[in-house]
Amino acid sequence: MNELILTDNSSRKYLVKEPRRLYNHLTKYHTTNKKADHSVHEENDFYFTVIEELLKKVEDFVLNNNT
Repeated sequence: MNELILTDNSSRKYLVKEPRRLYNHLTKYHTTNKKADHSVHEENDFYFTVIEELLKKVEDFVLNNNT
């Protein structure tokens, strides 16, 4: 089983349990014109700055794993 693991702003590893939910949230609340807006997303006490690299990683995972 593939897992989506992200590194937060403090270099801690975070296992994303619901990748599609996260992707939908990021695209709805942390993008402008479909581009990452560099805002901070908090998830279970992990903080992520939403940059293109993070958004792309989550999007690629969702698209390639049919989650």
